[in-house]
Amino acid sequence: MSDKLVRRIHPAMRDDIGDLITQRPVPSPHLDQVDPFLFLNHHGPQTYAPHNRGLPFGPHPHRGFETVTFILEGMLMHKDSAGYESIIRAGGVQWMTAGSGLIHAEISPPEFLQSGGRLEILQLWVNLPPHLKMTKPAYTGLQRDEIPELSLDGGRVTMHLTAGEWEGRKGPVESLTCVFMSTVAFQPGGRLRVRGLARRNVFLYVVRGALEAGSAQDRISAFHLVEFGSEGDELEITALEDSVVLLGHAEPIGAPVVSHGPFVMNSRGEIEQAIRDYQAGKFGPPM
Repeated sequence: MSDKLVRRIHPAMRDDIGDLITQRPVPSPHLDQVDPFLFLNHHGPQTYAPHNRGLPFGPHPHRGFETVTFILEGMLMHKDSAGYESIIRAGGVQWMTAGSGLIHAEISPPEFLQSGGRLEILQLWVNLPPHLKMTKPAYTGLQRDEIPELSLDGGRVTMHLTAGEWEGRKGPVESLTCVFMSTVAFQPGGRLRVRGLARRNVFLYVVRGALEAGSAQDRISAFHLVEFGSEGDELEITALEDSVVLLGHAEPIGAPVVSHGPFVMNSRGEIEQAIRDYQAGKFGPPM
């Protein structure tokens, strides 16, 4: 047994979208992806006034990957061209498989537009391997009480298990690629030991607080992503203060990644085909 070694700690880069505060740790100047984790936007935290315009993510297409959206504060409405629709509130998760292609919108529901309030959202893109790029689109919307809450380390660590397995408990999402995905809240001094990481890449992003992880003795603070080496099969995380992290791990795909806006494929030809298919209406009816 050996621990994962920290290769580099990457700060999230500020990249606001209109009046939506946005920070992005990956891709970044020194990190293209954490295969198969492609992209993370951290929106907020911020407070919207009553009678606001809400989120700016109106109808747009996707193909070739999955979006996983964590609603930490506030609420989020999902609609797509496959007919899925939901409003997910704080603590909930949306897991959408774009697969062969669909159009979706992630917007603020009327209640939030009217009343405003706090908002903080994480959106993660998870790649699909070549043989699953054109899989049938799917969507799962989970409220907080539908996600197992595991009390660990004598109650100092709380894991919200979205996908994968932890000590015999399973998350409600059956990932196509056996991705483990969770958010984890720590009290000061809380410790989490993650095992079974051989030949898997770890995605660890600090949302709030500060911690130590792996071989790093330095303080890793909020809005930072930890990049680990491929060696090692375990990882220990220790909180230095009240903290929240996004923790995932998965087998790397190792295939070429060619992206163009909302499409992620394996070749330029596949991107061009995605554009043609979208323009021909093959992603479903306009929204």
